Amino acid sequence: MTWQTLAFLIVGGGAFYTSGKRFHILYQMLKAQKGKAPKFSDFGERFKNAIVYVLGQKAVLQKPFVGIAHTAIFWGFIIISIGTVEQFLMTLYSGASFEFIGEKPYSALIFSQDFFTAFVLIGVLMAAYRRFMKPPKYLGQSSDANYVLLFTGGLMVSIFMMNAFHVLGSDPTFKDSYFISIHIANALAGLNFDQDTNHNLYTAFKWVHMLIVLGFSIYIPGSKHLHIVAAGPNTFLKKLKREKGITSINFEDESTTQYGAAKVTDMSWKDSLDLYSCTECGRCEELCPAWNTQKPLSPKNLIVDLKKNLHRNKELILAGKTEEVSHVIDDHVTEDVIWACTTCRACEIACPVFIEHTDKIYDIRKNLVMMESKFPAEVQAVFKNMETNASPWAFSPSERANWADGLDVKKMADVGSAENLDVLLWVGCAGSYDDRNKSVVKSFVSLLNKAGVKFAILGTEEQCTGDSARRIGNEYLFQTLAKANVETLNRYQVKRIVTACPHCFNTLKNEYGEMGGQYEVIHHSQYIANMIAEGKLKSTKPINETITFHDSCYLGRWNNVYSEPRAAIESIPQVKIVEMRLNHDKGMCCGAGGGRMWMEEHLGKRINVTRTEQALETGATTVATACPFCITMINDGMKEKDMVGKVKVKDISELIDETT
Repeated sequence: MTWQTLAFLIVGGGAFYTSGKRFHILYQMLKAQKGKAPKFSDFGERFKNAIVYVLGQKAVLQKPFVGIAHTAIFWGFIIISIGTVEQFLMTLYSGASFEFIGEKPYSALIFSQDFFTAFVLIGVLMAAYRRFMKPPKYLGQSSDANYVLLFTGGLMVSIFMMNAFHVLGSDPTFKDSYFISIHIANALAGLNFDQDTNHNLYTAFKWVHMLIVLGFSIYIPGSKHLHIVAAGPNTFLKKLKREKGITSINFEDESTTQYGAAKVTDMSWKDSLDLYSCTECGRCEELCPAWNTQKPLSPKNLIVDLKKNLHRNKELILAGKTEEVSHVIDDHVTEDVIWACTTCRACEIACPVFIEHTDKIYDIRKNLVMMESKFPAEVQAVFKNMETNASPWAFSPSERANWADGLDVKKMADVGSAENLDVLLWVGCAGSYDDRNKSVVKSFVSLLNKAGVKFAILGTEEQCTGDSARRIGNEYLFQTLAKANVETLNRYQVKRIVTACPHCFNTLKNEYGEMGGQYEVIHHSQYIANMIAEGKLKSTKPINETITFHDSCYLGRWNNVYSEPRAAIESIPQVKIVEMRLNHDKGMCCGAGGGRMWMEEHLGKRINVTRTEQALETGATTVATACPFCITMINDGMKEKDMVGKVKVKDISELIDETT
């Protein structure tokens, strides 16, 4: 046994044992969380995602400069690791070379490793330039990342030096395959070291290389670079569809004593895997409307702080003493952080490792509302109105259908069944009670009549879908409203629903299924675009307007509806469409989602004002919307900017109705 073999058995064995133990602790903490072990469904689709997003780095490459740097480092490490394994084996046993694969394959392997070592080094230099010379605001300063860049760069240099002195000290058969290292060797040859010195330097740099790798294996489990291990599984297990609902609570289960998340142990194993996967890249923060209007919420910091909370409580979790685990609300994750979220999902769409930030916020809100009765004061009236009036407003339920007075609008109570209808029109609370949004519903009804669509409304039988209650955290109130609506819809045998409210659209489409309501739900912008495409509607009156369209979060990021609203606007003769600098998936929230419609903005700048400013930057004469919350918030923004009467704010249905 050589001294190198003995040294590697001691050092390598100790490193692998320590690393393995640290990873095992992380696994044990994951197992201690709520939820069952994952069941793999749609394996083919998940495998495809792993190829595209992990090996192909598709999400990372959405930002080309840093994406190329990351991809270089990622693929470089995969290829270089083959050589590292060979070095480990050869240190244990000198005859363990991979040369058995054949002369040409082995030569190609050496060539690729030399190439990728340079590739990684370039990637490290690119990342260092971005971090130290031109750092984006959302990136932040991380000593963790600095250490990794330093050691990664050092690792690449040690490989080149190891290879160069290997060429000088051994004159290997495959030396020409070291197409970069051989040039370094030629430069070092001028030092005129003898063969023994060259060989000793090769051995020294080989050990530098191996010690850095072994150090990494110990360092990774406790650093942000745990994502190297966790991001792949997290990507494989991500939700396959963009559309998703909030996890329901079974209130009939008497064994349930905790609603929502008071502690990290109240969250699911998938939530913990999300925490492990965070790269702290800050892409979520870059698009967060709360963070960009000086609110205390940073999606990145939320995940980092929850991860720190998890590690602080490690010993208690492993000992099974979950009752002693500290609260998730602390000096870092404050109540203001949780209530600042508009649940727009910009953070989730931006995240390259598919972390679901909103789920954690929803769970924490459920605990605050249902277990601790802690929520913004103004929400109390909203809950009371929903309980007594089935609406966030204090209007009588008997007034819900008054907007339709004088219009030829049938009610389901008169029709009896939806079997002979094309669609049920779900009006929503805003369309029923808010004066500005009543005109939107009237315009849409006008379009339905022009197209000869057979429809009806529920009238006074319609209740709030419960969207705001659920997103604020009052799951019980949501389920009460949802079950009542489902019972009404099913009694009338409703199959197809159209609504002008993205919040109603999302809730009916993605969340009523668990309550027994299976419906085809269509947003009015989709329905209008379809009627135009089918020739049932045609805009014949040109308007000389420059229009910019504001993407509703619950229409766009939650349900991927982007093309239909724009197609409807484009059908208007002579109209010119301009996009805001933040549009489609990167569109900025109006500030009303996640129940924020009913809360005051006490901190930072108003989100709707910032979004209005972005609309005004385009020079548009009209801002088009497709959401009652958005039209309200943008209108308020126009008042704040003293632009009322100078720039119009209209719903898509109003624009099409005016031109057909």
